[in-house]
Parts: sequence; structure tokens; C-alpha cells
Amino acid sequence: MAGNLEAVLDALDEGREAALARLFEILKIPSISTDPAHNRDCAQAAQWCARTLNGIGFDASVRPTKGQPMVVGHIQAGGADVSHVLFYGHYDVQPPDPLDEWQTPPFDPCLKEDEANGQVIAARGASDDKGQFMTFLEACRAWRDVNGCLPLSVTVLLEGEEESGSPSLAPFLEANRQELKCDFALVCDTGQWDAATPAITSMLRGMCSAEVVITGPSRDLHSGMYGGPAQNPIRVLAGILGALHGENGEVRIPGFYDGVRGPGKEQLDQWNALAFDPSDFLGQVGLSKPAGEAGHSVLEQLWSRPTAEINGIIGGYTGPGTKTVIPSRASAKLTFRLVPGQDPEKIIAGFRTFVEKRLPPDCTAEFLGERGSPAVGFDVSAPMFKAAAQALEEEWGKGAVFMGCGGSIPIVESFQSQLGMDTLLVGFALDDDRIHSPNEKYNLTSFNKGARSWARILDKLAALQPVNS
Repeated sequence: MAGNLEAVLDALDEGREAALARLFEILKIPSISTDPAHNRDCAQAAQWCARTLNGIGFDASVRPTKGQPMVVGHIQAGGADVSHVLFYGHYDVQPPDPLDEWQTPPFDPCLKEDEANGQVIAARGASDDKGQFMTFLEACRAWRDVNGCLPLSVTVLLEGEEESGSPSLAPFLEANRQELKCDFALVCDTGQWDAATPAITSMLRGMCSAEVVITGPSRDLHSGMYGGPAQNPIRVLAGILGALHGENGEVRIPGFYDGVRGPGKEQLDQWNALAFDPSDFLGQVGLSKPAGEAGHSVLEQLWSRPTAEINGIIGGYTGPGTKTVIPSRASAKLTFRLVPGQDPEKIIAGFRTFVEKRLPPDCTAEFLGERGSPAVGFDVSAPMFKAAAQALEEEWGKGAVFMGCGGSIPIVESFQSQLGMDTLLVGFALDDDRIHSPNEKYNLTSFNKGARSWARILDKLAALQPVNS
């Protein structure tokens, strides 16, 4: 197998120009899932993905949903007793607005020289997620061209609504459970530690969201005629929100930390050994002092500690000039980032109780838009994580960092809860890729070495005993 791997890596190096041309083809399609005006473009992107998979040797097809279509493809390995993996990616992209801030047209991909990164691929979707999932497809292509087959069986699932909340994904997984269930899943929608250091994301924070509306008087009141005796919902709301956190940054909702499972000593030791500068991290956004829980490093606060954040407050008159009013209502939107061990329903219930206990007479609270998904954490000592880490180290010449992720990737929790699969999260994006912003880019090195990395990972995973054997 080692000899075959070297030939696969050589094929990837020799085929870089053709691989880049294929990436440019899909980058040119403005597959913006959130805008109905681009429904035809999303359909075109799905068809392109299916054709590309079929060209590699997959049995692939476009599957309709109530929203944007899914693409599913299967390819069987040469041997029988090998693992079967599900690879997930998404072909839809964020809107490119504001267009006047782009240095080059967002759907006219090109190579550019970047002072910090060398050559970069500039286009909407270059990093999120077209360039990323194409690294995997190019690795599969090279294996097929060199060896006639892949070293293990692969199912590919590409969706077209990730950037608009994935409304069709859960029902699609449920309806196609037997077809999509594999030994484990692979996702390439994450990043590296830095441009020279590979990473595996081993934990993802979950999220709850809620909106609370405080109502006091039956109508807006003149602050001169009623100011003093009349209850002001903005003052009530401000008091409740101000009580959410203690002086040391802790969340004061009773039971909020129940069940929290922090990282182990080995994980913490690795994080502490990373060349991470909190001052530089905060300085990039004009801040200087960490505001999270005292006693936890900034990386811990980002990756392994839960949070409560106020995302927006509305109440009273907010137009130009002055309007002397006591409003009838005031509202706030909040999100809670969760870590393994926390129950989203319990967090939402705890927030409700926290608010209701602080309501004065003559005020009521209404709760809207409550939803949540739990955090996900993986055992990095499991064979698939060790295999991937070894493959990445062989390609990059540096050990892979087992990172946490402050954000959420709901599909990973869905794979775990609906299909019973753990997920290996390996990506090659960088913090400066400007995803969701103008001038999105993907380092050419990320694309080339990403494909080589996946070729190595597939080789290592093929040697593992199938989970469901």
C-alpha cells in the first residue's frame, strides 16, 4: 500500500493545474442558497458535483428536497473487509455583498499574490466550502487513477443549504438513514492551527438561542406624565441582563454548569503549549483584556467553556432626536454556546426561570424562537483520530493540533444522534480566509497539501478494522 500511496501523491502533484481548473469551474457558479433568485445556480452546482463524482467513478445522483438538492455518491473499495466512510461537504455559498469591497469579482476565481500567504485562490466559496471539499474529491480521483479503486469504501453527501440553516438536512438523513450510515464520517469544513500546522477539530460547542420580550404598561407612555410610578420594561430588561454574569465572568443561571465536561490534562497541556498570544488575538479586534471566566485561558474560554451572550436589544424610541416615551415593550435576543455535558432544553428552561424570578409586578415575559443543539466532543485516542493525526504529521512535518471550536457545526451532532457515527473533522482553512466576507481566499498551499493530506488519511484509515464489522 505504501508504494501505491507514493504514486497517488505523485499523481496529485502532477495534476495540480487540472485540479485547480476543476475548482475554478465550481467556484464560477453563484450557488447562493439563501436567495431564491439563485435557485437555478444551486441546481447547476448540484449537477456539476454529481458529474464530477461520476467522472471519478462514484455512482452519484442529484436528490431533490423541499429546498436545494442533495448530491449523493457511492464507491466501493476493492476489498470486502474495509471501512466505509461518509464524507460531507456543501456546495452552497454566502451572498457576496457588499460587492464594492471585493478586489476581484466574487464569482470570477483567480490566483493572486498575498503578502502573508503567497499565492491564494480568490473567490466566494474558495475556502467555505468548495475549495475544502474539492481537496477530498481530488484525493479520491488520484487514488482511482493510480490504483483503479479507493483504499476504502466512500459515500459522499454534498448539500446545498448549509449557509441557510440546512432545513432539508435532518429529514433527508432520516429518510435515507440506511443508505448514509457508515463506520464514521469525514468533514472538511474546519481549519488548521496556522498556515504550517495541521489540526483536527475534536470538540464543537453547541448552541441555544432565545428571545425574551418584557411587557409592562398597555401602551407607550409620556415619560413626564408617567415617569416614576410607571414600570419601564427597558429598565427591567436591563436589570435582568445585567444579572446574567458575575464579576468573574461566570454565568449566574442556576444549574448552568451542571454536567459540563472539560478537556483532560493531556488536551490542556497541548493547548497551553501552543504559540497563542491572547493579547494579539484580542488586539486584532481592538480589545485588550479577556472578559470570560476568570481562571480559564482564552483558548479554554473559546473552545471548552459555555457562554451566554446578548446579541441584540430593542426597546422604545431609537430614531433621531428625542422622544420622551416609556415603552410598553422591550426585547433582547440571546445565544448560549454549550459544551459537552450540557442539555440545551435544560439551559433554555433555566434561562426562563432566571428571567421570571426577576420580573417585578405589572410586567410579563414572553419567550420566542427557542431552539438548540448540543455540543459534540470526541475521544481523540480513538483509532481513527490517531490514524489521521499520523497522516497529517507525515504530510506537514508537524504534529496535528487537537483543537476545539467555538462555533457549532450542527451536521456533526446530527451524524452522531441520527446515524450513530462519530466524525473526523479535518480542514485546511485559515483564520484570515475571510469566509462570509468580501475577498474570501484559500491558500494554494492549503488546496494542494489538503489533497495530499486526504490521500494519506484515506490510506491510514483503510488499515483500520471497520467499526460495524
